[in-house]
Amino acid sequence: MRVCIIGASGKLGQYMIEHCLERGYEVVGVCRPKSVGKLDRFRGRITVVPGPTNDPRVIRQAVAGADGVLTVLVPWGVNDYSSGTAQAVLDHAAPNARLVFSCGWHISRDGQDVYSKTFTRGLAIVGWLARTLRLVDIDDQVEACRRIFASEARWTVVRGSDLEEGESQGLPVWSRHVGDPILESNLTRRVDFALFMVEALTDPDLIHEAPAIVGCRSPSALAHQGEQSA
Repeated sequence: MRVCIIGASGKLGQYMIEHCLERGYEVVGVCRPKSVGKLDRFRGRITVVPGPTNDPRVIRQAVAGADGVLTVLVPWGVNDYSSGTAQAVLDHAAPNARLVFSCGWHISRDGQDVYSKTFTRGLAIVGWLARTLRLVDIDDQVEACRRIFASEARWTVVRGSDLEEGESQGLPVWSRHVGDPILESNLTRRVDFALFMVEALTDPDLIHEAPAIVGCRSPSALAHQGEQSA
């Protein structure tokens, strides 16, 4: 399988590279020119395409011949970076390619997610501050996902909880809606978020799904397993 990883130089991107290489996949990574050095440890094992991920010309080159595209939707700045990246992938990936995008729990596909007041208040404060400082535009990530959800492509949008570093605990569990008790712990190992992204490439049950994930060894996931076995 030929896999293109967009946003390859970040922590999540590098974990996805590792998972793909372990499976014997051919990997093409896209990252901003100033971040290419972060991928030096993969030199000779992957192809790197430097450039802005919202540049259609860069994405056209990178996704050519790709069976799957893993995209980290990062809403850098206030110039539609996230939605531009998503649109470039939707426009230039092969019609039958599996497209897997990453974002946070704040994205809601159908409006049926239930968020705590603390989560909603914190998101509003962070979003306002980041936009005021012109660092990040969370609303643009919402727009990016709106375009993905409206697409007929074979997409999956993986919605991550809070993340932590550490050794893999295994494939995260998921639910269609935030607010499900299984997600209550709100914590996933970053390496396992990457694992879920890569596994989604070959899971037909996740096509046109927006799974909200949580670590499989988190207390809420273990409690759910206990209830099922009782």
